[in-house]
Amino acid sequence: MRILSYNPGHDGAVALIEETRLCFSIESEKGSNYRHSAVSVADVLDVAGELSNVPDVICMSGWWPLDHYEFLHGSRRNGGYRGTGEALAIHETARFLRGQADYFSSSHERSHIMCAFGMSPLPKGTPCYALVWEGEMGTFYEIDIRGEIRILSDVLTQPGNRYALIYGLADPTFPKDGPYPRQSDAGKLMALASFSKRLAATAEEQALLEFLLDGPYRNLSDYPLLEQAPHRDAGVEDPDFRDFAGIYSDAIFSRFEAFARENLEPGRPLIIAGGCGLNCDWNSGWARSGLFSEVFVPPVPNDSGAAIGTAIDAQYRLTGDPKIAWDVYAGLRFRADVPFERDAYDVLERDNALVADLLAHDLILGWVHGRYEIGPRALGNRSILAAPFRDSTRQRLNVIKQREQFRPIAPVCLIEDAERWFGCHGESPHMLYTFTATTDRLCAVTHVNGTARIQTVTAQSNRDLHALLTSFRARTGFGVLCNTSLNFKGKGFINDIGDLDVYTRDHGLDGFVVDGRIHLLRQSPNYQAYQRLSAKAPVPVLSCLATPA
Repeated sequence: MRILSYNPGHDGAVALIEETRLCFSIESEKGSNYRHSAVSVADVLDVAGELSNVPDVICMSGWWPLDHYEFLHGSRRNGGYRGTGEALAIHETARFLRGQADYFSSSHERSHIMCAFGMSPLPKGTPCYALVWEGEMGTFYEIDIRGEIRILSDVLTQPGNRYALIYGLADPTFPKDGPYPRQSDAGKLMALASFSKRLAATAEEQALLEFLLDGPYRNLSDYPLLEQAPHRDAGVEDPDFRDFAGIYSDAIFSRFEAFARENLEPGRPLIIAGGCGLNCDWNSGWARSGLFSEVFVPPVPNDSGAAIGTAIDAQYRLTGDPKIAWDVYAGLRFRADVPFERDAYDVLERDNALVADLLAHDLILGWVHGRYEIGPRALGNRSILAAPFRDSTRQRLNVIKQREQFRPIAPVCLIEDAERWFGCHGESPHMLYTFTATTDRLCAVTHVNGTARIQTVTAQSNRDLHALLTSFRARTGFGVLCNTSLNFKGKGFINDIGDLDVYTRDHGLDGFVVDGRIHLLRQSPNYQAYQRLSAKAPVPVLSCLATPA
């Protein structure tokens, strides 16, 4: 059975599941399109190029309604936003390419739950709990042995919007009467929360916190004491605001944790979906809570996974099987067949020892292999890589990416080294949890609070990146690199060599590696310095990169 599914809202994507295997998920923001894009004609043409057969089922994920009735009940063609019952789904006959196909749509709510369960390692029929927390929903569910979903409680409506709103409180450029935060603010606040050094709110902060978290979601302009509100327009660099960011983040998590402790049976698994599933501190909090036998977050917890979730829901409806096989590298292939300024580069055959040596000498390189990653995190196929040892590297990476200097850089790490350097005792392949660094040598990838949002790599999960990390460990003693997404500001991953060339020359990369070739920018000062050093004699390992005892 071939099931083709799309998400019509922001974070648009089109996914194909064939015989219970995810063949691809093409995300609209990828290929240097604007973040949170909806599905476009270009995406449809990309999908057509990937299809080998006519689908048996066409799916549309439920989406935000046009009116209140549709919000509660959906429409004839759209499963709507809320709703957990199978009976609410739409299943009928439709036409596709002059042929006949089933048409299916179920709610956005179900898409999140089914995506998380279908991609999880939990076998069919495993009783578990689900948490969907995102911009709109903040809800716990119980899934029973029959696969039926029951809402336990809407713990806090609009947790994602409430969370991000205080970034706008401190930002003088944010209009305080705006109904919702900017879509980029949640990720920035997550970075700021790691700077917090204070656990308790002041009386003024507590009053603001209760206003924002008690009762329905409200705008900042509704706060009666807004003119005197703590941290208003203080700037996001203000230390007191950064303290409050951590306090506020913990307060939101605590409301959900308190519900779980009071109402959930300990020892069951928990699956997590929704955009708040990208908050690594919160995911780590659930893992440390001791409430659950295991915690699973898919690499597409936000709306980029809605198409996959609806396809899984259709498969479950038609076959009774809610499980799929999948690989995180299920996007489109990189386009290396477009024109670019070839003469700007020295081109060499790929040699991992050479790439490791370049990185050890502080060159910063784009790294491209195979299909792009699904979800918003760069996981080694559309990445920028750098040595992890100096805070100046983190600063330079943030300049390259044109973003604020408080933003952290994540490490990618050999699974063999994860426990030694980060206290990580198992795999963390999708950069969704934080761990505490065990050394002060990894300055570029360690947050100010000593934590790091690591991605672990095995030879099976990403052979090419594992081989490079192995060479870097042989060169420096550390199987760790900086890993951040290869993208223009405000856009999804770069996916053709023309864009990569422009990015390299305009943003300050020293070169890039695309599959079997190293491209080094001739005008790069760092590459020129490397040439001068390597022309004289073999370059010794720098003292700060010496193999650890």
